[in-house]
Amino acid sequence: MINYKYPNKDGFFGIYGGSYIPECLFEITNEISNAYFYLKKKNFLSIVYNEIKNFFNRPSCVFYARNISNNLGNNFFFKREDLNFTGSHKINNTIGQILLAKYINKKEIIAETGAGQHGLAVATFSSYYGLKCRIFMGYKDSKKQKTNLKKIISLGAKVNIIKKGKSDLNEAINYALKYWIKNKKSYYLIGSTVGPHPYPTMVRDFQRIIGLECYNFQKKNNFFNKKNYIIACVGGGSNSLGIFYHYIKNKININLIGIEACGKNKNNSVLNNGKLGIMHGCKTLILKKKNKLKNINSISSGLNYPSVGPEHCFLKKKKLVKYKSVTNKQSLFAFKYMIKHESIIPSIESSHAIYYGIKISKKIKKKNIIINLSGNGEKDLRLLK
Repeated sequence: MINYKYPNKDGFFGIYGGSYIPECLFEITNEISNAYFYLKKKNFLSIVYNEIKNFFNRPSCVFYARNISNNLGNNFFFKREDLNFTGSHKINNTIGQILLAKYINKKEIIAETGAGQHGLAVATFSSYYGLKCRIFMGYKDSKKQKTNLKKIISLGAKVNIIKKGKSDLNEAINYALKYWIKNKKSYYLIGSTVGPHPYPTMVRDFQRIIGLECYNFQKKNNFFNKKNYIIACVGGGSNSLGIFYHYIKNKININLIGIEACGKNKNNSVLNNGKLGIMHGCKTLILKKKNKLKNINSISSGLNYPSVGPEHCFLKKKKLVKYKSVTNKQSLFAFKYMIKHESIIPSIESSHAIYYGIKISKKIKKKNIIINLSGNGEKDLRLLK
């Protein structure tokens, strides 16, 4: 494996990444970058992780799925980020960035949300730390994710429902960026490993606690060999980088597999069919058709994004992670399978990774398969109708 020291000082992972934003935002992104990397040298990540432990029970457990393991002939384990406070991995990054925002004296937090998990985490801790909060959400997602939307509003956040364009996660990000340009005293708390430098790096760093805990579990149980698989879903890419990064950084030989949502059509995989371009402030792969963004039409609000974080593009190019895709029908099968056999309701996002674990079990036996269960599926119970 390569000596992994990415990104460079300008936020590039090879040709991917960087900062492609209006000139008026450079001052604030530079302020964020300077503050973050200064604090990082001062043991900021340890402070963040200690703060996280004040709110919920870290390390999140690695659960042995006995019933699925017996059925499929492999040892299935789930990293239970769904048990976190607010119901997903999003809380890890949220606390880190809010502490950073307070350090640079910001009074309002803005964020986008698709499935509502990021919006809920941001609304929760903005309220706790006494900060104003504004959440941008596409109209389609607001209808699908009514449970999380109600929670966000109850926590005092103002919610901007976007009815323009495709009224989805992509549009929510567009409008959050427009608001930020006009309100530069606000802090934009990006929820995934996307956007201009330093966001892809910051979000990865805050989420890497997932992989560290997973590594400690494997070390305790002597799981280190090529028989191991770690699988995680990929939208923007935060939960997957969170569990992958420790292994990549430390050159640990293990099978890492990222699973994209491709809706109804395998051609909707960003990492396998995307074209190089600029998306929401960074150079990355974008799913296009005739120079227009192509709809993924995923059943999953959290993965329904026509691009991906720049580090994932780099990891694919360097063959450090394998990337596959799963359809709506396949992910729904896994969603129901998990409920039936383990009595756990996973998010439909995580169900994409679960399906791929089920799929590879037809070809391999007696292996250890760890799947990052990034969120709970309370918001997705409508899919059972």
